Amino acid sequence: MEFTAQQIAGYLGGRVEGNAEARVNDVSRIEDGRPGTLSFLANMKYQDHLYKTKASVVLVHNDFVASRPLTCTLVMVDDPYRALAKLLTIVEKRPNRTGIEPMAFVHEEAVLGSDVYVGAFSYVSKGARIGNNVKIFPQVYISEDVVIGDDTWLYSGARVHNGSVIGSHCIIHSGAVIGGDGFGFAPVTGSDFTKVPQVGNVVIEDYVEIGTNTTIDRATIGSTIIRKGVKLDNLIQIAHNVEIGENTVIAAQTGISGSTRIGKNCMIGGQVGIIGHINIADGTRIAAQSGIGQSVRETGTAIQGSPAFDLLPYQRSYVLFRKLPDLAERLRRLEKNSDSGCKE
Repeated sequence: MEFTAQQIAGYLGGRVEGNAEARVNDVSRIEDGRPGTLSFLANMKYQDHLYKTKASVVLVHNDFVASRPLTCTLVMVDDPYRALAKLLTIVEKRPNRTGIEPMAFVHEEAVLGSDVYVGAFSYVSKGARIGNNVKIFPQVYISEDVVIGDDTWLYSGARVHNGSVIGSHCIIHSGAVIGGDGFGFAPVTGSDFTKVPQVGNVVIEDYVEIGTNTTIDRATIGSTIIRKGVKLDNLIQIAHNVEIGENTVIAAQTGISGSTRIGKNCMIGGQVGIIGHINIADGTRIAAQSGIGQSVRETGTAIQGSPAFDLLPYQRSYVLFRKLPDLAERLRRLEKNSDSGCKE
């Protein structure tokens, strides 16, 4: 597909600065821009690339003022990154398949909506209820009594265990496991443990995206709940009875222990570890590799470290921490000089 700068501006509600007839048929990073491509500048610390890029059209913030000549055409918008996302939804090539492939298995007591696709070697179990326009790609497993809402996509190798409920307009990427057993064991004598049956389920609301090889455990009793609009990266572990609030985003390799409640609109960086049975307030921001060992009760808090505490005090403390070897050496010298003075 090919678009002019004027067509792009019209679709995004922006305005053109430069050649309105400049044409693009691909996208590129601004530092690797090529003629005929669209790029974007969302962070002004990278603006030097704008004056060097060979991209034909660049999305920029509508208050941007160039400080030197440009070779590209600008499309001025409110939010360049969001505008790019909107454009990419047009050109994204998602296969619009329907029907059941010959090597797929769908139980006679499963219920499928209209325009459903079930790929080869997928298995849809007894009592499953699949909504309209659901896409189940090859080698997906849908267990007994699973419910999946309209327009949800499950990519190859996803596993959805019994009783799980997935809403509409969700995306479940390859290798994700929804509703596996929670980690529940009761200690008995010595070093023995008895497995605690996990009889709850997982509930995923609408517009949730779950990354590759992420696991969400079923509840021991009740439900593990992922609220509307949550976005989970790859390789995340969500334990039994966790609840994640609306529109929270979590980066890769984060682990959340059982029965923890995370509020809405939180942002959690990669490799964060969160203990069980605590509450994280709405709007909390947690920096990567932090360890959360107690509840965060104040909304809108930014924290970092292990154990984590407020972001700015942590960063000031880290500056001092990096200087500790030098400070220790200075102290050693002072003590040595002090001892020498005493002997004299």
